[in-house]
Amino acid sequence: MIGRPAATRFHDRAHAGRLLATELARYGHRPDVIVLALPRGGVPVGYEVARALGAPLDVFVVRKLGVPGHEELGMGAIASGGVRLLNEDVVATAGVSPAAIEAVAAREAAEILRRERAYRGDRPPADLHGRTIILVDDGLATGASMRAAVAAVRRQGPSRVVVAVPAAAPDTCALLRAEVDELVCLITPEPFEAVGLWYEDFSQTDDEEVRHLLERAAQEKSRIR
Repeated sequence: MIGRPAATRFHDRAHAGRLLATELARYGHRPDVIVLALPRGGVPVGYEVARALGAPLDVFVVRKLGVPGHEELGMGAIASGGVRLLNEDVVATAGVSPAAIEAVAAREAAEILRRERAYRGDRPPADLHGRTIILVDDGLATGASMRAAVAAVRRQGPSRVVVAVPAAAPDTCALLRAEVDELVCLITPEPFEAVGLWYEDFSQTDDEEVRHLLERAAQEKSRIR
């Protein structure tokens, strides 16, 4: 779904989230809906979506697996629950050994656990079985992180998986659309190049902001009840 011209740039993640929420209005105020945001950048977007829909907000942590020595080059991703996706072409081209892959995956798995504790504290993760899950991020370039999230969420038996993002590369959308029940993307510019190009303010989201937005969302949801 493309909601507006490709030249559109979002002011910031909150602005993008509010626009995205309008495309998801049919999911509003339904007891089966949960919004899961990919931290860190997906959380300000997901907060606005959850707030508009009257849905609970939680995080779903995914980490890129970077090629050793060239960490900016992703060879895959790992998600909460231990789901791992590898880009075999990148692994083969970079000559990454199985032992190196395991070392990177172990390090990133530890970071996933750290972030989950930092963001959620003692609260258990949401029960996704039989629920409609809306996975939110601030954008999709290669889509590796979101694909890992989708695979991990699927293992928990939801009734429906929706991916919703403000901006994404067209090829990534085509790939991901076959893996989810619905894909909602406001713009798919070509060339895409990078997520940050489509935001006027793409400043980094830190752990404290993630914690604050999760706590704020929980408080607002409890008041609605």
